[in-house]
Amino acid sequence: MLQVELKDGSKVEVQKGASVLEIAKSLSEGLARNATCALVDGEVVDLRFTVEKDCKLEILTFDNSLEGKKAYWHTSSHIMAQAIKRLYPNVKLTIGPSINNGFYYDFDTDSTFSEEDFEKIEAEMKKIIKEDLEIKRFTLPRKEAIAFMKEKDEPYKVELIEELPEGEEISFYEQGDFVDLCAGPHLMSTGKVKIVKLLSSSGAYWRGNEKNKMLQRIYAISFPKQSQLDEYLAMLEEAKKRDHKKLGKELDLFMIAPEGPGFPFFLPKGMILRNVLEDFWRKVHRENGYEEIKTPMILNEELWHRSGHWDHYKDNMYTTKIDENDYALKPMNCPGGMLVYKRKMHSYRDLPIRSGELGLVHRHEKSGELNGLFRVRCFTQDDAHIFCLPEQIESEIVRLMKLINYVYGIFGFDYHVELSTRPEDSMGSDEQWELATNALRHALESQNMPYEVNEGDGAFYGPKIDFHLKDCIGRTWQCGTIQLDFQMPERFDLTYIGQDGEKHRPVMLHRVIFGSIERFIGIITEHYAGAFPTWLAPVQVEILPIADSHVEYAKQVQEQLEKLGIRTELDDRQEKIGYKIREAQLQKVPYMLVLGEKEIEAKTVGVRSREDGDIGAMSLQEFVEKVQKEVESFGK
Repeated sequence: MLQVELKDGSKVEVQKGASVLEIAKSLSEGLARNATCALVDGEVVDLRFTVEKDCKLEILTFDNSLEGKKAYWHTSSHIMAQAIKRLYPNVKLTIGPSINNGFYYDFDTDSTFSEEDFEKIEAEMKKIIKEDLEIKRFTLPRKEAIAFMKEKDEPYKVELIEELPEGEEISFYEQGDFVDLCAGPHLMSTGKVKIVKLLSSSGAYWRGNEKNKMLQRIYAISFPKQSQLDEYLAMLEEAKKRDHKKLGKELDLFMIAPEGPGFPFFLPKGMILRNVLEDFWRKVHRENGYEEIKTPMILNEELWHRSGHWDHYKDNMYTTKIDENDYALKPMNCPGGMLVYKRKMHSYRDLPIRSGELGLVHRHEKSGELNGLFRVRCFTQDDAHIFCLPEQIESEIVRLMKLINYVYGIFGFDYHVELSTRPEDSMGSDEQWELATNALRHALESQNMPYEVNEGDGAFYGPKIDFHLKDCIGRTWQCGTIQLDFQMPERFDLTYIGQDGEKHRPVMLHRVIFGSIERFIGIITEHYAGAFPTWLAPVQVEILPIADSHVEYAKQVQEQLEKLGIRTELDDRQEKIGYKIREAQLQKVPYMLVLGEKEIEAKTVGVRSREDGDIGAMSLQEFVEKVQKEVESFGK
């Protein structure tokens, strides 16, 4: 008998060779019915997986984890591919992964999928689900796998297999008349998928390379219940209204010109929003013991070899020549932070050193992946680098977690946390990675912070804690991160003088909170639907004189408000007051002051609120106190 430790810490005895599904059934028929996959010693596996030794086991469902959803969606992608092969036998298969919100599959076909095609594909998918085909996993040696895919005339699959190492066993999943190359995990049968919906199609280059053939990609979603699909489609409709690209244009915040794809222009109102965010960032960092630095955008190639970026990241870097020497625009701020630390000798008494930087970085993103402010080629990272003693690691991570929690609370974001572990392409020893990963894990557990493990998604130089924000319509965004790094201090030979008078190596923490100022502005634009809270709004008060004769008084009011730091805009156009009010509402300004004869005589202002409509007349002093109180309360 084997000992299996469950998520809650309890242990059960199971027969050696028992499958995960059999163990789930022994625990609860309901759990087995809803299970999609499992974690065995932290690794995602099929329900078919058999337990051969003592282990830790967590049964995953669609509702309790992202990995549980991904197994469900991955199976759904195979159902979609099977439906398309039945309907269009000449289509060639490429890849069909699950993503954080559903799944897609890329197909090589000379035609474009239409809405009419979508209806036929969905109908065929429903047939396959109704057939409840058993999904079977099998493996073949590499040479046989290549021959198998050649026989099925799937050249893209052959290309993928040929890149795998000699001697490797290749896994496939079979359901009825359909077989696909796949690592899994998958559900036990097609009937476990209940509700499917095709969402959109687009072009996509094979392997994301613009030199390769253009494929047809279909995005789709699936759920166990119709109500979940209804909620998701309602969220998508709401998301369309909140699209930051649309709102950015309507509110005149930013633009992206064809002369600079992926390089955003911030307009006057967008700059106000950006500066308010950056001022807030500087304030909270001063209060938390950070010093601000600024490092150059261009540094020589040797530095990037030293940091490891040249070996691990050069395809995303822009390079240039200066005085016949090779240089690169920085894709990350950290190597510059190394040089700042290294400029002088430090004592153990100096540590921790916390330095922050709002640093502009450049990364080459493929044109098809650019997306408003969410995916750009230049952006400002709110980086900070903390150099500390080994015994300070946990306290500094906890301190960072509290700071991040405070900042996200200001914007009304909930969040969940993931611990991202060592990727395949990484630097450093197994011992260093284990030490770093355990330090992050212990800090999370010491604060009773729930977290999921994201295997293999760490940075090439160290593991990390990722913070995924949840906005007001339920979407998640990965923004903040804390990365523990033993590699960079080693590569840059960073030292401090310890209590023993000898040189020692500091430990380094990388972290961002906003992540990218540009992307964060896109996120909060959609989160607030452009109706920014008063402290953040580019224009806090719109002043609306009813007629030309009231403009002079309006200018006096504007002058007084501006002197007090309240951001205003005066609409002195010769338009009807109703039109001006509607325009201000469309601009989502928090407050409007309507000024006419009555207000001039009484020395008052007629106040309209974005949230509450017509509030009525107030003295200017009363209104100022109301706005100031609202602005000052945002951080409390």
